[in-house]
Amino acid sequence: MGRNNERNIKKHNDKLHKAQNKVKQAEIARKEKLKEIIKKFNEDKATEE
Repeated sequence: MGRNNERNIKKHNDKLHKAQNKVKQAEIARKEKLKEIIKKFNEDKATEE
């Protein structure tokens, strides 16, 4: 039996895709937070004037 059988390849790809999705979700969350911070900053700036 070789190491590169279908089951092992699938298991590896699933693990890889899960890790990639985690990174992608973290990036999306960061962008959302940044949007909120910018929005709040702009609101604060508008109330000062």
